[in-house]
Amino acid sequence: MNSFGRIFRVHIFGESHGESVGICIDGIPAGLPLTIDDFLPDIERRKGGIQKATTPRQETDLPIFKSGVFNHHTTGAPLTILFENNNTRSGDYDKQRAIPRPGHADFVAHQKFGGFEDYRGGGHFSGRLTVALVAAGVIAKKLLKHITVQATITEVGGLPTVDAGIEKAIAAKDSVGGIVECTVTGLPMGLGEPFFDSLESVLAHAVFAIPAIKGIEFGAGFAAAKMLGSEHNDAILNSDGLTKTNHAGGIVGGISNNNPLVFRVAVKPTSSTPKIQESFNWETNTVEPFTVKGRHDLCIALRVPVVLEAVTAIVLADFMLMNQLIPRIWNQSNK
Repeated sequence: MNSFGRIFRVHIFGESHGESVGICIDGIPAGLPLTIDDFLPDIERRKGGIQKATTPRQETDLPIFKSGVFNHHTTGAPLTILFENNNTRSGDYDKQRAIPRPGHADFVAHQKFGGFEDYRGGGHFSGRLTVALVAAGVIAKKLLKHITVQATITEVGGLPTVDAGIEKAIAAKDSVGGIVECTVTGLPMGLGEPFFDSLESVLAHAVFAIPAIKGIEFGAGFAAAKMLGSEHNDAILNSDGLTKTNHAGGIVGGISNNNPLVFRVAVKPTSSTPKIQESFNWETNTVEPFTVKGRHDLCIALRVPVVLEAVTAIVLADFMLMNQLIPRIWNQSNK
């Protein structure tokens, strides 16, 4: 559904063109210092309109605390944060209501919810809701203290530089995807459980909540299938578990092994593109030419790094709380 986590539990809500989007987070330790200023750097990184090839839609995105914060500290009760939607152009979507965008959730949402879904801007399926994930990630990062979570774009449109990939999209008058790599350092050994709650399993679960993610690989990833076992194995060098190589990506048997956690995600091209395509019109029961008008990202991968950091931090904070590595009352000694 719309909830994730066991102790650090998040519930996301809202629609792209509704009054607001937001998130409710349970399990935050009491006493964690928290102000609006804590959110501004990561929220600014996620915004459209400030990067080339991202949507010109701009929202102020100042977090509004509705519960769980008192005197600039968390209370231990569920924390609810709202982000208002003030810069919407819903009319752009009225014109294409009967023609679902290829590659987007328009058609399946219409079938699943019987036409009652809010279709404006993708509704509840919109990337707009990632601002709420980023907010939860800000809090999770504060809890992780000396653990560093950093994501970077390594490829756009099949090319090794952002600019080259964007120029490719502009020349084609189309959208492009990309690859984003996330690295976590300072992670302790022992996070994760065998089988269904392995660290990879839970991370993948959370990562696929980010719209447009189509693939994930850890360490050497799919390249491991072409390696010999002796080549892929990471030789252990000391009692701390330090390895000579890191083809496993910091996870063995579903459990963190005290080496950097490294994984990559594939981000598909934005579904909304001005290029003429074909789609099914459910009012006329015909396939017809179709193009998307409005404000959309040329490359949504450009805005994924901070969101990927956020969902990664959410997962890790949950595991740390389950392993009692984060206290339930935050005090001076935790800073």
